[in-house]
Amino acid sequence: MINGERLIQEFMELVQVDSESLAERQVANLLKERLGALGFEVIEDGAGSYVEVGEKTGNLIATLPATGGAGPSILLSAHMDTVKPGRGIKPKRENGVISSSGNTILGADDKAGVAAILECIRVLKEQQIPHGEIQVVFTIGEEIGLVGAKRLDYSKIKAKLGFVLDSGGPPGEIIIKAPTQYSFKATIKGRAAHAGIAPEQGINAIMVASVAIGNMHIGRIDDETTANIGIISGGMATNIVPEQCIIDGESRSIKPDKAKAQIDHMVGEIKKAADRFQAKAEIKVVKEYDQIDLQPDSLPVRIAVKAAESIGVEPKLGHTGGGSDANVFNGKGIACTNLGIGMSKVHTTDEFITEEHLIANARLMVEVVRLAQEIRE
Repeated sequence: MINGERLIQEFMELVQVDSESLAERQVANLLKERLGALGFEVIEDGAGSYVEVGEKTGNLIATLPATGGAGPSILLSAHMDTVKPGRGIKPKRENGVISSSGNTILGADDKAGVAAILECIRVLKEQQIPHGEIQVVFTIGEEIGLVGAKRLDYSKIKAKLGFVLDSGGPPGEIIIKAPTQYSFKATIKGRAAHAGIAPEQGINAIMVASVAIGNMHIGRIDDETTANIGIISGGMATNIVPEQCIIDGESRSIKPDKAKAQIDHMVGEIKKAADRFQAKAEIKVVKEYDQIDLQPDSLPVRIAVKAAESIGVEPKLGHTGGGSDANVFNGKGIACTNLGIGMSKVHTTDEFITEEHLIANARLMVEVVRLAQEIRE
Protein backbone atom coordinates (compact mmCIF):
# COMPACT_ATOMS: atom_id res chain seq x y z
CA MET A 1 0.00 0.00 0.00
CA ILE A 2 2.68 2.49 1.02
CA ASN A 3 5.30 3.23 -1.65
CA GLY A 4 8.28 3.11 0.69
CA GLU A 5 10.91 4.23 -1.78
CA ARG A 6 8.80 7.17 -2.94
CA LEU A 7 8.28 8.20 0.67
CA ILE A 8 11.97 7.95 1.54
CA GLN A 9 13.03 9.91 -1.53
CA GLU A 10 10.50 12.64 -0.80
CA PHE A 11 11.67 12.86 2.81
CA MET A 12 15.29 13.20 1.68
CA GLU A 13 14.26 15.87 -0.79
CA LEU A 14 12.34 17.82 1.85
CA VAL A 15 15.20 17.88 4.37
CA GLN A 16 17.48 19.37 1.72
CA VAL A 17 15.18 22.38 1.40
CA ASP A 18 16.39 24.96 3.93
CA SER A 19 13.66 25.99 6.37
CA GLU A 20 15.09 27.21 9.65
CA SER A 21 12.49 28.96 11.79
CA LEU A 22 11.02 32.05 10.07
CA ALA A 23 12.83 31.12 6.84
CA GLU A 24 10.28 28.62 5.55
CA ARG A 25 9.43 30.29 2.22
CA GLN A 26 11.18 27.78 -0.03
CA VAL A 27 9.65 24.70 1.55
CA ALA A 28 6.24 26.38 1.84
CA ASN A 29 6.22 27.04 -1.90
CA LEU A 30 7.18 23.44 -2.61
CA LEU A 31 4.45 22.10 -0.32
CA LYS A 32 1.84 24.38 -1.89
CA GLU A 33 2.62 22.76 -5.23
CA ARG A 34 2.54 19.22 -3.83
CA LEU A 35 -0.74 19.73 -1.99
CA GLY A 36 -2.34 21.44 -4.97
CA ALA A 37 -1.35 18.54 -7.21
CA LEU A 38 -3.04 16.18 -4.75
CA GLY A 39 -6.34 18.02 -5.10
CA PHE A 40 -6.23 20.29 -2.06
CA GLU A 41 -7.43 23.85 -1.96
CA VAL A 42 -4.43 25.57 -0.39
CA ILE A 43 -4.25 28.95 1.28
CA GLU A 44 -1.40 30.64 3.10
CA ASP A 45 -2.57 32.59 6.12
CA GLY A 46 -1.12 35.82 7.47
CA ALA A 47 0.73 34.37 10.45
CA GLY A 48 4.08 35.54 9.10
CA SER A 49 2.95 39.16 9.06
CA TYR A 50 2.88 39.16 12.87
CA VAL A 51 6.59 38.38 13.04
CA GLU A 52 9.01 41.29 12.91
CA VAL A 53 11.85 39.31 11.35
CA GLY A 54 12.17 36.52 8.80
CA GLU A 55 10.55 35.87 5.44
CA LYS A 56 6.94 36.55 6.50
CA THR A 57 5.86 33.08 5.39
CA GLY A 58 2.44 32.03 6.66
CA ASN A 59 0.99 28.70 7.70
CA LEU A 60 -0.38 26.48 4.95
CA ILE A 61 -4.01 25.45 5.38
CA ALA A 62 -5.05 22.85 2.81
CA THR A 63 -8.50 21.30 2.49
CA LEU A 64 -9.38 18.12 0.61
CA PRO A 65 -13.10 17.47 0.09
CA ALA A 66 -14.71 14.27 1.32
CA THR A 67 -14.98 11.40 -1.15
CA GLY A 68 -18.20 9.85 0.08
CA GLY A 69 -17.03 9.13 3.57
CA ALA A 70 -19.38 10.06 6.37
CA GLY A 71 -16.74 10.65 9.01
CA PRO A 72 -15.84 13.96 10.62
CA SER A 73 -13.49 16.53 9.18
CA ILE A 74 -10.02 15.73 10.52
CA LEU A 75 -6.88 17.79 10.91
CA LEU A 76 -3.42 16.40 10.07
CA SER A 77 -0.54 18.65 11.00
CA ALA A 78 3.24 18.99 11.10
CA HIS A 79 5.57 21.98 11.20
CA MET A 80 7.73 23.20 8.33
CA ASP A 81 10.55 24.81 10.28
CA THR A 82 13.68 23.30 11.74
CA VAL A 83 16.14 24.36 14.39
CA LYS A 84 19.67 25.52 13.59
CA PRO A 85 22.05 24.47 12.10
CA GLY A 86 19.62 23.57 9.34
CA ARG A 87 21.09 25.02 6.14
CA GLY A 88 22.75 22.89 3.51
CA ILE A 89 21.54 19.58 4.98
CA LYS A 90 22.99 16.54 3.22
CA PRO A 91 21.23 13.39 4.45
CA LYS A 92 23.02 10.05 4.50
CA ARG A 93 21.19 6.77 3.87
CA GLU A 94 22.94 3.69 5.19
CA ASN A 95 21.63 0.31 6.34
CA GLY A 96 18.04 1.45 6.71
CA VAL A 97 18.93 4.62 8.64
CA ILE A 98 18.81 8.21 7.39
CA SER A 99 21.07 10.56 9.32
CA SER A 100 22.68 13.95 9.23
CA SER A 101 26.04 14.26 7.53
CA GLY A 102 27.34 15.48 10.87
CA ASN A 103 27.58 19.25 10.56
CA THR A 104 23.84 20.03 10.50
CA ILE A 105 20.68 18.64 11.99
CA LEU A 106 18.74 16.19 9.78
CA GLY A 107 15.34 17.88 9.92
CA ALA A 108 13.29 14.75 10.64
CA ASP A 109 11.80 17.09 13.23
CA ASP A 110 9.43 17.65 11.58
CA LYS A 111 9.81 16.79 7.91
CA ALA A 112 9.26 13.15 8.77
CA GLY A 113 5.76 14.25 9.77
CA VAL A 114 5.33 16.28 6.60
CA ALA A 115 6.44 13.37 4.41
CA ALA A 116 4.11 10.92 6.17
CA ILE A 117 1.10 13.17 5.57
CA LEU A 118 1.91 13.60 1.87
CA GLU A 119 2.39 9.86 1.35
CA CYS A 120 -0.83 9.15 3.24
CA ILE A 121 -2.81 11.38 0.88
CA ARG A 122 -1.24 9.79 -2.19
CA VAL A 123 -2.19 6.32 -0.97
CA LEU A 124 -5.76 7.41 -0.18
CA LYS A 125 -6.13 8.62 -3.74
CA GLU A 126 -4.37 5.68 -5.39
CA GLN A 127 -6.34 3.11 -3.41
CA GLN A 128 -9.56 5.14 -3.63
CA ILE A 129 -10.06 4.88 0.12
CA PRO A 130 -13.21 6.79 1.14
CA HIS A 131 -12.59 9.62 3.56
CA GLY A 132 -14.26 12.62 5.07
CA GLU A 133 -12.93 16.13 4.65
CA ILE A 134 -9.21 16.33 5.42
CA GLN A 135 -7.51 19.54 6.50
CA VAL A 136 -3.73 19.59 6.42
CA VAL A 137 -1.97 22.35 8.35
CA PHE A 138 1.76 22.90 7.94
CA THR A 139 2.88 25.53 10.46
CA ILE A 140 5.76 27.97 10.69
CA GLY A 141 7.93 28.76 13.67
CA GLU A 142 7.06 25.83 15.89
CA GLU A 143 10.61 25.54 17.15
CA ILE A 144 10.71 29.10 18.46
CA GLY A 145 7.56 29.09 20.54
CA LEU A 146 4.72 27.56 18.48
CA VAL A 147 4.52 30.84 16.57
CA GLY A 148 2.51 29.54 13.64
CA ALA A 149 -0.04 27.56 15.64
CA LYS A 150 -0.67 30.53 17.92
CA ARG A 151 -1.34 32.80 14.93
CA LEU A 152 -3.11 30.30 12.69
CA ASP A 153 -6.25 31.60 10.99
CA TYR A 154 -8.71 29.40 12.88
CA SER A 155 -11.63 30.79 10.92
CA LYS A 156 -10.45 28.49 8.12
CA ILE A 157 -10.31 25.39 10.32
CA LYS A 158 -13.46 23.26 10.36
CA ALA A 159 -11.99 20.13 11.95
CA LYS A 160 -12.61 19.44 15.63
CA LEU A 161 -10.52 16.26 15.59
CA GLY A 162 -6.77 16.33 14.96
CA PHE A 163 -3.46 14.48 14.81
CA VAL A 164 -0.09 16.21 15.02
CA LEU A 165 2.98 14.26 13.90
CA ASP A 166 5.73 15.72 16.05
CA SER A 167 6.61 13.55 19.04
CA GLY A 168 9.97 11.86 19.45
CA GLY A 169 8.69 8.48 20.55
CA PRO A 170 8.29 5.53 18.17
CA PRO A 171 5.25 5.11 15.94
CA GLY A 172 2.47 3.95 18.22
CA GLU A 173 3.21 6.47 20.97
CA ILE A 174 0.18 8.68 21.57
CA ILE A 175 0.59 11.77 23.72
CA ILE A 176 -2.53 12.29 25.83
CA LYS A 177 -1.16 14.68 28.44
CA ALA A 178 1.15 17.67 28.10
CA PRO A 179 1.42 20.78 30.30
CA THR A 180 0.10 24.28 30.33
CA GLN A 181 3.03 26.68 30.28
CA TYR A 182 3.36 30.19 31.68
CA SER A 183 6.44 32.35 31.21
CA PHE A 184 7.51 35.60 32.79
CA LYS A 185 10.04 38.35 32.20
CA ALA A 186 10.89 40.48 35.23
CA THR A 187 12.89 43.68 34.94
CA ILE A 188 14.21 44.71 38.35
CA LYS A 189 15.28 48.33 38.60
CA GLY A 190 17.55 49.43 41.41
CA ARG A 191 19.87 52.45 41.58
CA ALA A 192 23.39 52.77 40.21
CA ALA A 193 26.27 53.95 42.37
CA HIS A 194 30.05 53.68 42.47
CA ALA A 195 30.73 50.30 44.05
CA GLY A 196 34.01 51.44 45.64
CA ILE A 197 33.13 54.96 46.73
CA ALA A 198 29.45 55.04 47.66
CA PRO A 199 27.90 51.56 47.46
CA GLU A 200 25.38 52.45 50.16
CA GLN A 201 23.82 54.95 47.76
CA GLY A 202 22.97 52.20 45.30
CA ILE A 203 20.31 49.51 45.13
CA ASN A 204 21.82 46.34 43.70
CA ALA A 205 19.32 44.91 41.21
CA ILE A 206 21.26 41.65 40.90
CA MET A 207 21.12 41.15 44.66
CA VAL A 208 17.37 41.75 44.61
CA ALA A 209 17.04 39.12 41.89
CA SER A 210 19.26 36.70 43.81
CA VAL A 211 17.17 37.02 46.97
CA ALA A 212 13.97 36.50 44.98
CA ILE A 213 15.31 33.42 43.19
CA GLY A 214 16.70 32.02 46.44
CA ASN A 215 13.22 32.09 47.94
CA MET A 216 11.53 30.41 44.97
CA HIS A 217 10.55 26.78 44.70
CA ILE A 218 12.21 25.73 41.42
CA GLY A 219 12.73 22.45 39.57
CA ARG A 220 10.43 19.48 40.05
CA ILE A 221 7.61 20.87 42.18
CA ASP A 222 5.47 17.71 42.12
CA ASP A 223 4.65 14.87 39.73
CA GLU A 224 2.70 17.25 37.49
CA THR A 225 4.53 20.56 37.86
CA THR A 226 7.94 22.05 37.05
CA ALA A 227 9.47 25.51 37.27
CA ASN A 228 12.69 27.09 36.05
CA ILE A 229 14.68 30.30 35.93
CA GLY A 230 16.36 30.09 32.55
CA ILE A 231 17.94 33.48 31.85
CA ILE A 232 19.36 36.18 34.09
CA SER A 233 21.25 39.24 32.88
CA GLY A 234 22.36 42.51 34.38
CA GLY A 235 25.20 44.77 35.35
CA MET A 236 27.79 46.71 33.37
CA ALA A 237 31.03 46.60 35.38
CA THR A 238 32.34 45.38 38.70
CA ASN A 239 32.77 48.93 39.97
CA ILE A 240 29.13 49.88 39.39
CA VAL A 241 26.26 48.83 41.63
CA PRO A 242 23.98 47.28 38.99
CA GLU A 243 20.91 49.35 38.28
CA GLN A 244 19.00 46.69 36.36
CA CYS A 245 18.61 42.92 36.26
CA ILE A 246 16.33 40.91 33.97
CA ILE A 247 15.05 37.43 34.84
CA ASP A 248 13.23 35.02 32.54
CA GLY A 249 11.42 32.03 33.99
CA GLU A 250 8.59 29.61 33.46
CA SER A 251 6.19 27.16 35.07
CA ARG A 252 4.54 24.10 33.58
CA SER A 253 1.90 21.68 34.82
CA ILE A 254 -0.58 19.18 33.52
CA LYS A 255 -3.04 20.97 35.83
CA PRO A 256 -3.56 24.58 34.69
CA ASP A 257 -4.31 25.82 38.21
CA LYS A 258 -0.99 24.44 39.45
CA ALA A 259 0.92 26.14 36.62
CA LYS A 260 -0.78 29.42 37.47
CA ALA A 261 -0.17 29.04 41.21
CA GLN A 262 3.51 28.33 40.58
CA ILE A 263 4.03 31.37 38.35
CA ASP A 264 2.17 33.51 40.91
CA HIS A 265 4.52 32.23 43.61
CA MET A 266 7.60 33.16 41.56
CA VAL A 267 6.26 36.59 40.71
CA GLY A 268 5.33 37.12 44.34
CA GLU A 269 8.89 36.44 45.49
CA ILE A 270 10.21 39.00 43.03
CA LYS A 271 7.77 41.61 44.28
CA LYS A 272 8.63 40.87 47.93
CA ALA A 273 12.36 41.16 47.28
CA ALA A 274 11.90 44.40 45.36
CA ASP A 275 9.87 45.88 48.21
CA ARG A 276 12.45 44.76 50.77
CA PHE A 277 15.27 46.62 49.01
CA GLN A 278 13.17 49.54 47.74
CA ALA A 279 13.66 48.53 44.13
CA LYS A 280 11.05 48.42 41.39
CA ALA A 281 9.96 45.35 39.45
CA GLU A 282 8.22 45.33 36.09
CA ILE A 283 6.86 41.86 35.42
CA LYS A 284 5.14 40.49 32.33
CA VAL A 285 3.46 37.08 32.54
CA VAL A 286 2.36 35.23 29.39
CA LYS A 287 0.34 32.06 29.08
CA GLU A 288 2.32 30.32 26.35
CA TYR A 289 -0.07 27.46 25.64
CA ASP A 290 -2.80 25.26 27.07
CA GLN A 291 -2.49 21.68 28.25
CA ILE A 292 -3.28 18.47 26.43
CA ASP A 293 -5.54 16.44 28.67
CA LEU A 294 -7.16 13.69 26.63
CA GLN A 295 -8.90 10.69 28.13
CA PRO A 296 -8.08 7.19 26.87
CA ASP A 297 -11.64 6.84 25.58
CA SER A 298 -11.61 10.17 23.70
CA LEU A 299 -12.12 9.98 19.94
CA PRO A 300 -8.60 10.90 18.74
CA VAL A 301 -7.01 8.48 21.19
CA ARG A 302 -9.31 5.59 20.27
CA ILE A 303 -8.63 6.18 16.58
CA ALA A 304 -4.86 6.38 17.10
CA VAL A 305 -4.81 3.24 19.28
CA LYS A 306 -6.79 1.24 16.73
CA ALA A 307 -4.64 2.57 13.88
CA ALA A 308 -1.47 1.46 15.64
CA GLU A 309 -2.91 -2.00 16.27
CA SER A 310 -3.96 -2.21 12.63
CA ILE A 311 -0.38 -1.80 11.40
CA GLY A 312 1.06 -4.15 14.00
CA VAL A 313 2.72 -1.71 16.39
CA GLU A 314 1.99 -1.50 20.08
CA PRO A 315 0.05 1.62 21.09
CA LYS A 316 1.43 3.42 24.11
CA LEU A 317 -0.35 6.29 25.82
CA GLY A 318 2.24 8.82 26.91
CA HIS A 319 2.79 12.03 28.85
CA THR A 320 5.33 14.74 28.07
CA GLY A 321 6.66 17.82 29.80
CA GLY A 322 7.08 19.68 26.53
CA GLY A 323 4.71 21.67 24.37
CA SER A 324 3.79 21.28 20.70
CA ASP A 325 1.31 22.66 18.18
CA ALA A 326 -1.12 20.07 19.58
CA ASN A 327 -1.27 22.06 22.84
CA VAL A 328 -2.39 25.14 20.97
CA PHE A 329 -4.91 23.23 18.87
CA ASN A 330 -6.48 21.72 21.98
CA GLY A 331 -6.72 25.19 23.49
CA LYS A 332 -8.67 26.23 20.38
CA GLY A 333 -11.20 23.44 20.82
CA ILE A 334 -9.67 20.84 18.48
CA ALA A 335 -9.35 17.49 20.27
CA CYS A 336 -5.85 16.67 19.13
CA THR A 337 -3.12 14.21 20.07
CA ASN A 338 0.58 14.34 19.23
CA LEU A 339 1.91 11.13 17.70
CA GLY A 340 5.37 9.60 17.99
CA ILE A 341 7.15 9.46 14.62
CA GLY A 342 10.45 7.85 15.58
CA MET A 343 12.83 10.78 15.11
CA SER A 344 15.92 10.38 17.30
CA LYS A 345 18.53 12.75 18.76
CA VAL A 346 16.56 15.73 17.48
CA HIS A 347 18.05 19.23 17.68
CA THR A 348 21.55 17.75 17.37
CA THR A 349 23.91 17.02 14.51
CA ASP A 350 23.51 13.31 15.36
CA GLU A 351 19.82 13.32 14.45
CA PHE A 352 18.51 10.27 12.58
CA ILE A 353 15.40 8.31 11.67
CA THR A 354 14.97 4.78 10.39
CA GLU A 355 13.31 3.94 7.10
CA GLU A 356 11.10 1.54 9.04
CA HIS A 357 9.73 4.38 11.14
CA LEU A 358 9.18 6.64 8.12
CA ILE A 359 7.10 3.93 6.47
CA ALA A 360 5.22 3.11 9.69
CA ASN A 361 4.26 6.78 10.06
CA ALA A 362 2.63 6.87 6.65
CA ARG A 363 0.87 3.53 7.24
CA LEU A 364 -0.42 4.82 10.55
CA MET A 365 -1.86 7.97 8.99
CA VAL A 366 -3.69 6.01 6.30
CA GLU A 367 -5.29 3.94 9.04
CA VAL A 368 -6.13 7.06 11.07
CA VAL A 369 -8.01 8.53 8.12
CA ARG A 370 -9.73 5.23 7.33
CA LEU A 371 -10.77 4.60 10.93
CA ALA A 372 -12.12 8.12 11.33
CA GLN A 373 -14.94 6.88 9.05
CA GLU A 374 -15.79 4.03 11.40
CA ILE A 375 -15.17 5.13 14.99
CA ARG A 376 -17.61 7.61 16.49
CA GLU A 377 -17.95 9.51 19.75
